[in-house]
Amino acid sequence: MKRLSKVVAVFALMLGLGITSVAQAKQLIVAHDTNFKPFEFRDESGNYTGFDIELWQEIAKRANLDYQFQPMDFNGIIPALQTNNVDAAIAGCTITKEREAVVDFSTPYYNTGLMVAVRAEDASKIKSLDDLAGKVIATKTATSSAEYLRTTFTKAKEVKLFPNNDGLLFELMAKGVDGVFFDETILRDLAKASNGAVVVVGPLYQGQSYGIAFPKGSELVKPVNAALEEMKKDGTYDKIHAKWFGSK
Repeated sequence: MKRLSKVVAVFALMLGLGITSVAQAKQLIVAHDTNFKPFEFRDESGNYTGFDIELWQEIAKRANLDYQFQPMDFNGIIPALQTNNVDAAIAGCTITKEREAVVDFSTPYYNTGLMVAVRAEDASKIKSLDDLAGKVIATKTATSSAEYLRTTFTKAKEVKLFPNNDGLLFELMAKGVDGVFFDETILRDLAKASNGAVVVVGPLYQGQSYGIAFPKGSELVKPVNAALEEMKKDGTYDKIHAKWFGSK
């Protein structure tokens, strides 16, 4: 009877205070890319920072989520979500039908698309993806750009896949590839880092949106979406965006 009384008392207390969800009660593991500037990267002090990092920090604060970041290569993120080795991932992850079949996504938090980057000396003759037909193109492993080159634009002589952004820039500068096909924002950042040696050319291919990813059926989706919507309404999202991209 004493044990039963204790159970009833605890249950009543939980009803009075509101039951904390399992997701909020434990420390979450949140994956992010190791090399995706300006969304996530190491600063001069060796700490990870960037648009994605600050965005998640604010979301977690509002949703009362305890978490720790887990940096990893992008190509390991979706499998880690599928096997429940991580609880969420914010890594410039494009929302696609193929990914939605195996993981859940938040509402979109960033809109972008795919573009081409070439050496400045080649910009007069390579102005679009079509001009890279029969040439060697670099992109990042397990990304929507890699899928595009595999299924939609199949005219490349060779597609070289790299695990990180720096590899794309280095290979282009070393003339190991004729162009890079990847996310617009990242290419513009790489071009900026090249001090004029690399330029972004052509139209925007396959407009796309980034979403925060979760294992299928995750109860985190609802509170994260609510926090994100609140941030957009009160101007916090615009402030973070302006800090990293120069405009709202």
